[in-house]
Amino acid sequence: MRISQPWHVRSCYPEANRVRTLTSQNLIFISIASYRDPQLVPTLRDCLQKAAHPERLRFGICWQHDQQEQRPTLFDDPRFRVLDVDWRASKGACWARAEVMKLWQGEDWFLQIDSHCRFAQGWDENLPRMMAETESPKPILSTYATAFTPGETEILQGPPLQMLFQAFTKEGIPQLRPAESPRQRLGKAPLRARFLAAGFLFAPGSFVQEVPYDPELYFMGEESAMTVRAYTHGYDLYHPSETVIWHDYIRADAKKHWGDHVESTPATTHWSELDERSRDKVRRLLLGEPVENFGLGSTRSLQDYEAYAGLSFQHKKAQLDTVRGTEPPNPPAPEGWHENIYPFIARLSFRRAQLPQGALDDPELWNITILDDEGFEICRRDFTPKELEPMQAEGEDLAVVCEFQSETVPATWTIWPMSRSKGWLRRFAGPFAEGDFAILLEGEEPDQPEPAI
Repeated sequence: MRISQPWHVRSCYPEANRVRTLTSQNLIFISIASYRDPQLVPTLRDCLQKAAHPERLRFGICWQHDQQEQRPTLFDDPRFRVLDVDWRASKGACWARAEVMKLWQGEDWFLQIDSHCRFAQGWDENLPRMMAETESPKPILSTYATAFTPGETEILQGPPLQMLFQAFTKEGIPQLRPAESPRQRLGKAPLRARFLAAGFLFAPGSFVQEVPYDPELYFMGEESAMTVRAYTHGYDLYHPSETVIWHDYIRADAKKHWGDHVESTPATTHWSELDERSRDKVRRLLLGEPVENFGLGSTRSLQDYEAYAGLSFQHKKAQLDTVRGTEPPNPPAPEGWHENIYPFIARLSFRRAQLPQGALDDPELWNITILDDEGFEICRRDFTPKELEPMQAEGEDLAVVCEFQSETVPATWTIWPMSRSKGWLRRFAGPFAEGDFAILLEGEEPDQPEPAI
């Protein structure tokens, strides 16, 4: 079906097209890209109910929905500016976030969240207060929000999280993981950060003008691209020192853009085409190559960011402090530091009897963690059900194989299986024996580990 008018704006603000000037009323513009999400209205209601000053809130929403879906009555409130989008015309979350930014009208603060969140009481006062505590002229507060599950009884607990480096993709894009913030920093000034998160980003309103969202991005690399663009435009990155927002990560029955856009039509583009173009653009951006638009800033260089974060995009390597998640900036590193980080292949060997009941019956994933002899995490990855299939037919002796890069030697491992029907199961762990891991030499095929160390 061809969509002749993919979207239009419903706005109760006749001044929307006037020259935008900053206010002095502590107004917060809240950007939400919502894709066929039944949690949108509960998120909006909770946001308003928990705010100390709901009259200061202004919402920009890209409402991507089915045409049969009833328009929420909340949208009649003059605080809401809504882009009405047929879901078939959507080009993904980054495109939607870029469109929402066009609805900003000079509000003092910019908050970007997902459409399936909950809030702490007085969140609208807590965020500006923490911004002041950073003592930075251009701070950004951002992190992966703490998890919650929607329902009749919603438990909103848990410490604030930070974002840590996990690994590089084959394109050289950092993969990130959440971790609890250090206990000694709770309630104190915000923690300096290496990365920002797309689903919870609080910044001065100037961010909208200086670092506008790139509509050509899709998913993988969105946060890395926005991180380096914000940093090179002079923004300082921080994680909040208290929990402000909760996020629903499970969303088992939710519609996903990549689940819907699996066929190219006159009105849609296959999600994989958008993703491929996006990954290539992020790769070029991180290598400092010219991009057509939405590039780096001129206040700081890409090399400044790499030194601050302890990364080398060219060599796809991360320093030990970065892997361990110490607070940046990283200490000065010697030239050629990346040469001391080696590619490993490791075999995690165990007996079938060690598996918790149901681990292979209907697996959702297996979370694998590898630690060094000081107890620091050097590798974490999730094994998919497809990767676990070969173990169904194997005997009593089982194993999974991981490849990773590390400056330290692996010592122990932990496997945490998750079942579709039972959720997280019992963890089990073990040490690496001699011959269970090896360093891969340049050009060597990653087969089974040889006793090289």
